[in-house]
Amino acid sequence: MIFDFTCMILKALDYCHRMGIMHRDVKPYNVMIDHEHRKLRLIDRALAEFYHPGQEHNVQVASRYFKSPELLADYQMYDYSLGMWSLGCMLASVIFRKEPFFHGHDNYDQLVRTAKVLGTEDLHDYIDKYNIELEPRFNDILGRHSCKRWQRFVHSENQHLVSPEALDFLDKLLRYDHHSWLTAREAMEHPYFYTVVKDQA
Repeated sequence: MIFDFTCMILKALDYCHRMGIMHRDVKPYNVMIDHEHRKLRLIDRALAEFYHPGQEHNVQVASRYFKSPELLADYQMYDYSLGMWSLGCMLASVIFRKEPFFHGHDNYDQLVRTAKVLGTEDLHDYIDKYNIELEPRFNDILGRHSCKRWQRFVHSENQHLVSPEALDFLDKLLRYDHHSWLTAREAMEHPYFYTVVKDQA
């Protein structure tokens, strides 16, 4: 079931991206599921916008728990990949039974919570690569954290939902550099979805 609905969200995102649209508010509340007919719709396009390469975009989009690092770091040159981070957060919440996965009290704390999982060293590499200047407030609250392995979040109540393919899939979505995330099209071809693709073939 998780495979099916995640794949359906990816199809919806891929369609938006092919139409030149950034949804910019992917979250569980914007996913409507018809369980009887096994259909899914990605709704609420109030924050959606056409993507224009090289153009700065408003970072006051997406819901806090699903905001990607570039939004939290006030980097305005983002693109379609925004929704892939949000999907990764949703999937992590489901398979690790931790809702929400990154639970910040505000946008500042949200980046801190992210850094506590992905590590501060990679965060600094990311902001250096894109010439991002974090707000001075982060000097007092960010701290230093090592990157956590995804296996650390596996326990007896969620291990039946976890597989090597699932962790690899998450690892290709939940990382700092937005240019290294899978596209929606690439994600649908990941081994995590092999059983879904095979069943639909």
